[in-house]
Amino acid sequence: MAYDVKKTIPEVKNYIGGKFVPHHGDFLDVLSPVDGEKISKVPLSSAEQLDQAVISARAALAAWSATTIKDRVQIFFKYKSLMERDMDDLAYLVHVENGKTIDEAVAEVKKGIEVAEFACSLPQLVGGEVLEVSRGVECRIDKHPVGVVACIVPFNFPFMVPNWTIPNALALGNVMVMKPSEVVPLSCIKIAELLKEAGLPDGVFNIVNGDRVIVEGMCDHPGIDAVTFVGSTKVAKIVYQRATHNLKRALCLGGAKNHLIVLPDANPDMTANNIIASMAGCAGQRCMAASAMVGVGKIDTIMEKIVEEAKKVVPGENLGAVISAQAKARIEGYITEAEKGGARVLLDGRNFKVKGKENGYYVGPTVIDNVTPDMKIAQEEVFGPVLAIMRTNTVDEAIAIENKNPYGNAAAVFTQSGGMARYVADRASAGMIGVNIGVPVPREPFSFGGWNDSKFGAGDITGKSSIEFFTKPKKTTVKWNAEAKQNWMS
Repeated sequence: MAYDVKKTIPEVKNYIGGKFVPHHGDFLDVLSPVDGEKISKVPLSSAEQLDQAVISARAALAAWSATTIKDRVQIFFKYKSLMERDMDDLAYLVHVENGKTIDEAVAEVKKGIEVAEFACSLPQLVGGEVLEVSRGVECRIDKHPVGVVACIVPFNFPFMVPNWTIPNALALGNVMVMKPSEVVPLSCIKIAELLKEAGLPDGVFNIVNGDRVIVEGMCDHPGIDAVTFVGSTKVAKIVYQRATHNLKRALCLGGAKNHLIVLPDANPDMTANNIIASMAGCAGQRCMAASAMVGVGKIDTIMEKIVEEAKKVVPGENLGAVISAQAKARIEGYITEAEKGGARVLLDGRNFKVKGKENGYYVGPTVIDNVTPDMKIAQEEVFGPVLAIMRTNTVDEAIAIENKNPYGNAAAVFTQSGGMARYVADRASAGMIGVNIGVPVPREPFSFGGWNDSKFGAGDITGKSSIEFFTKPKKTTVKWNAEAKQNWMS
């Protein structure tokens, strides 16, 4: 392969009790989207191997949760510095297994580091509350870990999304069993190595590779207390229903259909730059990508800028690969179907080949105008570098289109009017709103999480909101002063 021979691709094994465990069952080949070549193989683990990981995690829980949070976060100070030290290697792994450009992979690693930084601040955020509620009577609340947390993570951010949960959940005293996506298992191996080097006790973090068998096992296992999931809405619903049916705490993030509403007064250059960066960044394979644009009124000048900006995006240079041959075929199918339905393809990214990487999975930037709200490309998550543009005469018509879609991850408005920005932001049915920003991902300590069919469960997966998910409150009422005046709490 045309990779730097100085870089090493780790062997994929399960990680249980602080050790990488050989697998003697079936494997699945791991192919690089960059050029379609095999780069590794991933174990297809059994329910018995999941059980071993849960036993290991539960055995580590008592000692880890009894460690003070001040001491627990010291490990994440070290972990942060190790991620910074190994930035190049971590970004390379993301590039190879996911297909992102190196620049995008570096940005992903930096976001993972940011979450670790937030975890280091948790001692200042989770101090117990104490109040004298009556003469001589005191109430207090302390936050305790939930227990064993199972985390199921997707292919599109093999480093960042695991780090959405690892630092906060573990710093709060939980232990973890993680299942990486079977198509991108390499980054989690490196994460385990760094956590070990940072001083994390054995058993606190475990990895079980596999497919649906492991996902279902995590939902059903009596030794698992909470489940997080990031992936498609279809699977998020199933995981949420199955986990909660088994009386587990669950937070499951699904897909998205993010609408960007463009008003005639929007700044053409800023709008075009933001929309194309949102549409094409990470090859469109992110739940915050610009998937549908709704142009209000006369926006021809802005449209010209959007197409001009999209032409600067070149597969294999500043646009990465999509995850698989199947994904490429699916994305191109949406484009073809929309075109047959009467939409106009202004820029066509189908059948794109990158010289020297002809077997890679690339879709060029695609801009489609005159899309109607009833088309599949306007309703379903495409997960590729494709912008579907609908037209309306009024902003209320645009908001109605946004509100009608079942998802609710993000929405954005492009305008130079503060009043109109507030009007749209107040009425958009989404958990994360952008004003002249195409990817409105909150920065820590603000939390990540959508609405509607983009999220199932209470709270968010990062930021301050995650504290409530990864802890359970214990309320204690005490009275020591026997001479205190008698009252209803005596």
